Amino acid sequence: MDFDIEYIQELAKILKANELTEISLENDGGAITIRKDVIVSPAAVAAPVAAAPAAASKPAAAPQEEKKGTPIVSPMVGTFYIAPSPDAKPFVTVGQTIKSGDKVCIIEAMKLMNEIEAEIEGKIVEICVQDGEPVEFGQVLMYVE
Repeated sequence: MDFDIEYIQELAKILKANELTEISLENDGGAITIRKDVIVSPAAVAAPVAAAPAAASKPAAAPQEEKKGTPIVSPMVGTFYIAPSPDAKPFVTVGQTIKSGDKVCIIEAMKLMNEIEAEIEGKIVEICVQDGEPVEFGQVLMYVE
């Protein structure tokens, strides 16, 4: 299937304008998927989160974060779901070992279900968000040790 460059550029604009991570279209002639990888540095997210309460206790905040492990953060604003459906088994639980590429949750944004994959390996030590709760961009979802 041949897609002209203007059509692909228009899809990319829609992706960006609506803060989507992926668009997939399919018809009789073929299919196209445009995906935007969202990479959030744990260090860049952890600093603003710790900045507000850390005015008098900066040394105390750092060791506490180290104990919890590496954060997995939300790449977007939306609603957090720990399982693919209300009656399904959760993607992950505390104590479970995960590897890079494992699905850890879903963030629903604008009626789109975005599967969030781990970028690190380790053991889930804490899940910081309850199922069905709204999350912000950069919010810590869980910690991996």
